[in-house]
Amino acid sequence: MAKNIYVGNLPWSSSEDEVRDAFAVHGEVISVKLISDRETGRPRGFGFVEMEDAGAEKAIEALDGEDFGGRRLKVNEARPRPQRRW
Repeated sequence: MAKNIYVGNLPWSSSEDEVRDAFAVHGEVISVKLISDRETGRPRGFGFVEMEDAGAEKAIEALDGEDFGGRRLKVNEARPRPQRRW
């Protein structure tokens, strides 16, 4: 089973490959998605990494609070997005 991991406080210059490499040390990375602003296309400084369960737990423990490109990462299990009411 796979886990979705929230990765926050990323430097805006981060690439998906750099994030993948940092997480791959701890287990198999299934996907990496860095979020960009819809209007400007600029990075928003956060993203999501999908990993196998065992590697995900190791990555969360190892990378939360670690320096990445001069910024301290915020790494935790992603929570489901709340439903919007219109």
